[in-house]
Amino acid sequence: MNRKELAVRLHKQGFNCAQAVACSYCNVMGTDPRQVFRMAEPFGLGMGSMGTCGAVSAMAMVIGMKISDGDMDHPQTKRECYQMMKEATEAFLNKNKSIVCRQLKGVDTGEPLRSCDGCIQDAVEILDRLLLDIEA
Repeated sequence: MNRKELAVRLHKQGFNCAQAVACSYCNVMGTDPRQVFRMAEPFGLGMGSMGTCGAVSAMAMVIGMKISDGDMDHPQTKRECYQMMKEATEAFLNKNKSIVCRQLKGVDTGEPLRSCDGCIQDAVEILDRLLLDIEA
């Protein structure tokens, strides 16, 4: 099973979009799945307010897992993290026309731009390409 399939399976098990994306990277990032699950929980449903898509929020978490130096005394990786998140967000926007949960689900228009599973797959595909040099 590839990471996109894993993330969608996790979503179908009841993980929210952010948890599904972030937890699908725990094995390659060496992070504790339970801790990541807990940290990602409030990012679901567009941070609980149908704002920023949970899959997009999870991209930020995974980018931090991969790029941050974790140096709390002299952090040196903020710019690199910000740049990578900018690239990831732009890729998601180019593909889906929005990063806002409410718009992606078509709440106000009745016309969804992308399903949750589609957003999850897109986020994983973008992260795989940007962070792991894996092309879909």
